[in-house]
Amino acid sequence: MKLLTISIQRHAIQVALWLQEFALRVGRLGALLRGGGITKIPRRILPTLLVGCFLQAGVNAAAPNVLFIAVDDLNDWVNCMGGREGVHTPNIDRLAKRGVLFTNAHCSAPSCNPSRVSIMTGVSPSTSGVYNNGQDWRSSPALATAVTIPDHLRANGYNAYGGGKIFHSLSWIGNRYGKQQNEAKLWDRYFPEATKPMPPSLWPEAVSAKTSPRGYVGWSRLAKGKGVGKPPSHFLDWGPIHKDESGMADYKVVDWATAELAKTHDKPFFHAVGIFRPHIPWFVPQKYFDLYPPDKVFLPPIKAGDLDDVAPTHRKWLRRKWHQWVVDNDEWKAAVRGYLASISFADAQVGRLLDALDVSPHAANTIIVLWSDHGMHIGEKEHWEKFTLWEESSRVPLIIVAPGVTKAGTRCRQPVSLLDVFPTLNELCGVAQHSQLEGQSLVPLLRDPDAHRARPAITTWGQNNHAVRDQRYRYIRMSNGEIELYDHQTDPDEFTNIANRPEAAAVIDRLKAFLPKVNATKTQ
Repeated sequence: MKLLTISIQRHAIQVALWLQEFALRVGRLGALLRGGGITKIPRRILPTLLVGCFLQAGVNAAAPNVLFIAVDDLNDWVNCMGGREGVHTPNIDRLAKRGVLFTNAHCSAPSCNPSRVSIMTGVSPSTSGVYNNGQDWRSSPALATAVTIPDHLRANGYNAYGGGKIFHSLSWIGNRYGKQQNEAKLWDRYFPEATKPMPPSLWPEAVSAKTSPRGYVGWSRLAKGKGVGKPPSHFLDWGPIHKDESGMADYKVVDWATAELAKTHDKPFFHAVGIFRPHIPWFVPQKYFDLYPPDKVFLPPIKAGDLDDVAPTHRKWLRRKWHQWVVDNDEWKAAVRGYLASISFADAQVGRLLDALDVSPHAANTIIVLWSDHGMHIGEKEHWEKFTLWEESSRVPLIIVAPGVTKAGTRCRQPVSLLDVFPTLNELCGVAQHSQLEGQSLVPLLRDPDAHRARPAITTWGQNNHAVRDQRYRYIRMSNGEIELYDHQTDPDEFTNIANRPEAAAVIDRLKAFLPKVNATKTQ
């Protein structure tokens, strides 16, 4: 019965795509004829023309393709997300206008490796025991034979192509930062190669990048400040590149991706494109810095004593020394500018992908999914990067465009998880679900953004440390029992922990019921 239902759903999607494509081709035919001065078509040739449209529409209405766009370290500062005003993201914004923008989407873990493993396998960090970047995800007993999205779609008649950072990798760092987490066996083709998923980096002229004996790439800092105190890790660096952006690693990946989109394919495809920016260091071409004049750069909202009421364990995770250096050296606005410039560079690459898809043979039959692996602190709560259980670390852009299913310009405010992407693609592509998946398909929300969804989004950072996010509240529970609770209706910046207020007890009781029952031991 389940397989029959899936088959019916698949055919329904294909019929919708066929009707859409047929209407599109008839419309194009009419426009072409009118453009040539033909307003009446002889009855004897009309059937032939319509049959041609019919047959071509049938070809294009096969199982849908998937364009799967990952953007690294992109928080909710995207313009359409409303996280901050004045951010130049016209291309992600236009993608959001095509389909469903999930404004309350959250990662499974605020770190690259566990988040990406979770979305690609549909297995949560608390089940797998994959909690941080240095772990080999295949060493987890729960994931040793786990099926990934490209695995599953290939087994159901798809080709899988990938380029850039999809699984965790920092190729430019060398071999010191854990092994590259991608696997060649998952893909039909990968650019530049599966075991080194990112092309060589383009560095600013003033940077001398050298590989150390330990495998790290080091460089002389661009952001030097006033020389007060010890600077943060060199990874927290920013500055413009005065070189042709075609030399940027992300540009090369998108070049490859656009060439693939232009081809005809004998099978439906899953096409994964990983864009590395706005991950640090924030080195992007000057023109993206020019979008943000220094006098127009904003600082994120802060509150004096913001950390006074947070869980002590949570406070220990913070990079307060990084923040102190940024503040003491008057570099906060400059750092924000670097992050904003990197967001706009990444957005430009998304635009190149959309433009290529729009003129490709696959425009009417391709699902688009855009996601970020986690959020990013830019000084909020005296912290930089991710690695927390607050909103800035967990909230991410998630946009899905599914021809024949989604309605343009839809916004969904329900809490959802990146864990839900795998089962969603299965349903949209008409392939069977499988037992390892822990997420829930988002297709009901794609059709009706107000559809009931009882389950909140769960974010995990380390063993048995979780955040539970519903439409209104964020509940945080540490492994030692420390708790936090924030009311986003009155406190969207999470300035005030209300966990100890009497009226919070009922909310906490409701949300803690969703905490994971399994908290696997960390794997190697």
